[in-house]
Amino acid sequence: QAQLVESGGGLVQVGASLRLSCAVSGSTISNWRVGWFHQAPGKTREFVDREFVASITWNSDAADYANSVRGRFAIARDNADDTVHLQMDSLKPEDAGIYYCAALNPRYSGYLTRQPGLYTYWGHGTQVTVSS
Repeated sequence: QAQLVESGGGLVQVGASLRLSCAVSGSTISNWRVGWFHQAPGKTREFVDREFVASITWNSDAADYANSVRGRFAIARDNADDTVHLQMDSLKPEDAGIYYCAALNPRYSGYLTRQPGLYTYWGHGTQVTVSS
């Protein structure tokens, strides 16, 4: 059974850093792309209100970032312990919300890897609060 569990969220000040982790389990998704999505406060529609943040292939040969986080966030995958990390630096108030990690079948590529509706397995999310 595939499972993803996020951790690392919390309350930080503007300009601070956080490192989110996504523990991935289940042999069926070991070679799947893993992505991070952001759901802003007040946005409650599943998938529709989840914005793409970053994703990485199973062998880390390709990483993709939303323009809003490029240069501030970094995604990395550690297959030794089946974890995908999202290092978030220079946090802004608009970065606040719930962050979800999800797994995408490797048959998808290109712009499709940014579509939350195509991701099959999801974690329950971790809350990030940025105070000014």
